[in-house]
Amino acid sequence: MTLSIIKIFLPSVLAFIIGIILTPFLTNFLYKNEMWKKKAKTVAVDGRGTPIFNSLHAKNETSVPRMGGIIIWLSSLIVIVLIWLLARLAGGDFLSKLDFLSRDQTWIPLFTLVFGAMVGLVDDWMDIRGNGDHKAGGLSLKKRLLLIGLISLAIASWFYFKLEIHAIGIPFYGSLDIGLWFIPLFVIVAMAIYSGGVIDGLDGLAGGIFATIFSAYAVISFAQGQINLSAFCLMLVGAILAFLWFNIPPARFYMSETGSMALTLTLTIVAFMADSMGEGVGLFVLPIIAFPLVVTTLSVVIQVLSKKFRNGKKIFQVAPIHHHFEAIGWPAYKVTMRYWIIGIIFALVGVIIALLGK
Repeated sequence: MTLSIIKIFLPSVLAFIIGIILTPFLTNFLYKNEMWKKKAKTVAVDGRGTPIFNSLHAKNETSVPRMGGIIIWLSSLIVIVLIWLLARLAGGDFLSKLDFLSRDQTWIPLFTLVFGAMVGLVDDWMDIRGNGDHKAGGLSLKKRLLLIGLISLAIASWFYFKLEIHAIGIPFYGSLDIGLWFIPLFVIVAMAIYSGGVIDGLDGLAGGIFATIFSAYAVISFAQGQINLSAFCLMLVGAILAFLWFNIPPARFYMSETGSMALTLTLTIVAFMADSMGEGVGLFVLPIIAFPLVVTTLSVVIQVLSKKFRNGKKIFQVAPIHHHFEAIGWPAYKVTMRYWIIGIIFALVGVIIALLGK
């Protein structure tokens, strides 16, 4: 047990330390090369203008660098490779047991983390060099969703055909075999969770929420005996906290696509691995643990549908909903802190259900 505790917490501490060390170098590069949007976005998802958003964030949009998410995935990648190399080069039973890079638990999450990071990085670069509206800039939402759909389809097929997983866990019931429907469900969940990445809109907001979510899944996977997966999740938490150290108000950089795409895609994989594969209910509790992401996505969907079918009438002053709270007078830090509180409460509820209902 002691070794398992060290194994899951050591990567988290190392990722935090390495992230803190890397940040000054990254920050210097981002500011020196003016890695921010050249103008604030003027077109929303529904094709309409964004006057309220611009009144709240236009200045930061064009003066605070993007790509801060590099800290998260780069420090994580360094940690997992470093421990893997030490286990093989230095030898010894102790170091070998600390290695958490395994084919059955962490290969796929690591692959999705890197894949999402690279696609997001390309999108960020294009967006920074473009006009901020995803026209001359980054990848359009349709293209990003297509990429998410394709990679999630490939991974879902691997789960179904290679690992022979075609059931989902239901609390207090057991496994429910859904057959081939497992594949489209996987793809839909991946796209839905990715859409929640728009929560990266206020200083400190996304970092705090993602740290809470992955902490919850670290607990769940540890309880399932998936020690390597638990270590992987806590490694991400440590890296996210290093990013958050520099992202709290006033933010020195934003997570942007290279961070949010990496984390949301990885979260989908982790949730499914903590489900029937781990004899648990990791997927069922995902909407609970990731409640802030779900609410963020729903607020955008509701707003778009309302404008379309109610002659332009809005439900919220601006969407996503965290910007609505800003628009009605809440200070940004208050919105962030209350999101953190809600995120922690729902994560705890999700963990309780996962532990009791498996």
